[in-house]
Amino acid sequence: MPARLKAFRLHLAASALIALFARLWVFKLWYPAPLHEALGVTQIFLLLLLVDVILGPLLTLLMYKVGKKTLVMDLAVIVTLQLAALGYGLWTVAEGRPAWIVYNADRFDVVTVVDIDTRQLHETQPHYRNAPWTGPRWVGATRPDKIEQRNNILFEATLGGSDIAQRPNLYRPLEEMSGAIQQRARPLASLNTVNAPATVQATLQKWPAATAWVPLMARSQPMVVLLGKDKSEVISIVKLNPWQ
Repeated sequence: MPARLKAFRLHLAASALIALFARLWVFKLWYPAPLHEALGVTQIFLLLLLVDVILGPLLTLLMYKVGKKTLVMDLAVIVTLQLAALGYGLWTVAEGRPAWIVYNADRFDVVTVVDIDTRQLHETQPHYRNAPWTGPRWVGATRPDKIEQRNNILFEATLGGSDIAQRPNLYRPLEEMSGAIQQRARPLASLNTVNAPATVQATLQKWPAATAWVPLMARSQPMVVLLGKDKSEVISIVKLNPWQ
């Protein structure tokens, strides 16, 4: 086998292994299914990986020549550029990862790292100050007691600013929101009005413990959060439409 082809194959295998690790990290840890679809990151990240995996080895195939004086430097530059591109892609995906899934009024909101309002972190409980790195956490958000603060938040949200769900200083344990969730929970049968009944049935067969649901708001695709027997325990997020 020619040395150039051998170098290409080795580089391709190494790139594919790194890409596989990155894919598992992103889609299993940062964006657990189906959140990667709810946030629209799937195709973008897979395209980035594909380009990164193919381009580096192709450059090696083109530039590799036994005895070339600058071969080591050329390969070092290729690998450095390839890792830099992958690192930038991972950083971008990390900044957009879901940090909190927040119950807010009558729904859950997916809050990404870049959405978090950091202006009042000094008033935030310590365990809500930092976005988790090991997957999103489920929390609730309560409205401020003071009318003036409520009006300010409403005004900002109307102008495209942060709403209650984006403000960690208003976060509380999800268990404290159980009464509100129970009041707003919707019957499973209502899913048939905005989804194909066969699709609903097939989905619910996978989650027989589900007894109710509430909407999940996300950047690209709203979905449904299934609730358990007491209509407040979260069971799973499923790919069903919450609205027409």
